[in-house]
Amino acid sequence: MPRSNGPRRRGAGDDDDTEFDFSRILTGGRRIEHRRSGSWNVQSVSPAQAVKEYVCPGCSLPVLAGTAHIVAWRADGLMGEASDLAGRRHWHSHCWKIGN
Repeated sequence: MPRSNGPRRRGAGDDDDTEFDFSRILTGGRRIEHRRSGSWNVQSVSPAQAVKEYVCPGCSLPVLAGTAHIVAWRADGLMGEASDLAGRRHWHSHCWKIGN
């Protein structure tokens, strides 16, 4: 029987080298970013999830409803997790990348 040089397809029952990160699924893609100003919890908001309008602390312009953006709050605050969560802010994705 001749040898096949094409790529092999993986079946549904085959083991995969990549494991699911269930914590990422449960937290909605939240991650921690370390910057000069400290550690920050950062979570992306899709256009479908963006139902309210906010003011971006980076540029002071509105983050319009229906616009994908970033929500960020301190991960290393002194007043505790509840206080850090209450201080979360909605940023334009670009403003978050260039600021803070």
